[in-house]
Amino acid sequence: METDSPAPADTPRTPSAQAVAPSPPPERAAHPDPGPGPTLREPVAPGPDAPTPVPAARGYRAVFAVTEFRAVFAAHLLSLLGVVVSELALTVLVYDLTGSPLLSALTFALGLLPYMIGGTLFAGVADRYPARRVLVVCDLLCAACVAVMLVPATPVAGLLALRCLVAAVAPVFTGTRMAALTDILGEGDLYVLGRSLLRIVSQSAMLIGFGAGGVLLTVLSPRGAISVTVVTFLCSAALLRFGTRDRPARHATGDGGGTLLKESLSGARLVLGDRRVRALMLLFWLPAMFVVAPEALAAPYADAIGAPPAALGLLLCAMAAGHIGAELFVGSALSPRNRSRIVLPVAAAGLLPLLVYAVRPGLPLALAALALAGAGAAYVIGLDQWFVDAVPQELRGRAMTLLTAGLMTVQGLGMALAGLAAEFFPVHQVVAGSGIIGTVLTLLLVAEVRRTAPGRMSDTEGRDGADRNVTSR
Repeated sequence: METDSPAPADTPRTPSAQAVAPSPPPERAAHPDPGPGPTLREPVAPGPDAPTPVPAARGYRAVFAVTEFRAVFAAHLLSLLGVVVSELALTVLVYDLTGSPLLSALTFALGLLPYMIGGTLFAGVADRYPARRVLVVCDLLCAACVAVMLVPATPVAGLLALRCLVAAVAPVFTGTRMAALTDILGEGDLYVLGRSLLRIVSQSAMLIGFGAGGVLLTVLSPRGAISVTVVTFLCSAALLRFGTRDRPARHATGDGGGTLLKESLSGARLVLGDRRVRALMLLFWLPAMFVVAPEALAAPYADAIGAPPAALGLLLCAMAAGHIGAELFVGSALSPRNRSRIVLPVAAAGLLPLLVYAVRPGLPLALAALALAGAGAAYVIGLDQWFVDAVPQELRGRAMTLLTAGLMTVQGLGMALAGLAAEFFPVHQVVAGSGIIGTVLTLLLVAEVRRTAPGRMSDTEGRDGADRNVTSR
């Protein structure tokens, strides 16, 4: 299970034994928004589970030096590949059973639609229960759902319902894992690089997983290929159960704490009620909503420019390839200070390559534009650090679950809006228009992020509504 990617899934779509601590975290002054700022929580003295320094390794090597992270990484890789393969196989199975292109396409869509529902209604799970227990139970629940898909008597409606359930669990799993990484890697540079590695795996899985799924479907039936996912979920659960530490819940309720639904909705209200956290969350979401337009319209664009059938695969892979290359470079070559400095400029300019579509470019120029647009997503490495700094520890699981759910939802919405616009305007104009509108809105959001920078607003301004004292613990 995954969800650290823009693709449906950790991604969803966007799953801790001896803790090893990070190299010293970037100083707050390294952020382009300097100053002490409104702290949402009091500093906490290191506890017995606090990471301990590792003297030698640096960069991505230092992340892999942490034993628990290796287990999380392997679990993520296994479950993500399984999910991608099962999505392809389930789509083929539904088409074989019904002969309906609509239901076949709906199978893919159902990997995105339940994200916001699951991420909003069940977000409280991430903080209310120990992280390891949540991750293992999510994997086992998904394995059980997929196992039922293998039963020949399962009707198509049942297959689609099970697909929805797996997708609803995904944001809880991913948000819990993101929050657990701060326990495993600390809140500094190792956390940022660990998140970066999981995103790279998510992008790579889309390139590898669909190819592997296609090969499997040549030697196995659709249900046989789906069975691979059961094995990967079970292996992921075993890795997380025996390869990570059992830590207490982040926000245990002393008296039952009310219903899970109430706690989830309350957490969402507190997270979105903080002006700084809300601005940072939107900076994750907004560019992602517009950058998916060329991928959603890749098939009609390839047809419009008379490109050969193989061009469709290149158009779909170019953005992921640019993202992977840029993220590896930023994560390994730039210091935490410089990663922080590029966040706002790169976010502001990230959608500009899509303006090339205004001249209806041929295949080489379109591929270059897509690769550059994918590279623009590297700003999230520095944004990860800002976000974890801004969110109180007791809300972190819910905040990251909501972040994941929103990211997948806005991408699905962006694809749908791009497809709707293409019914009325030429495809190349829709993609270019996405770049223009997205850039304008991102610039407005960048201004808001600057206004909410630490040191530029008072503690009172940091929170909207009546829960200011609650969130500023």
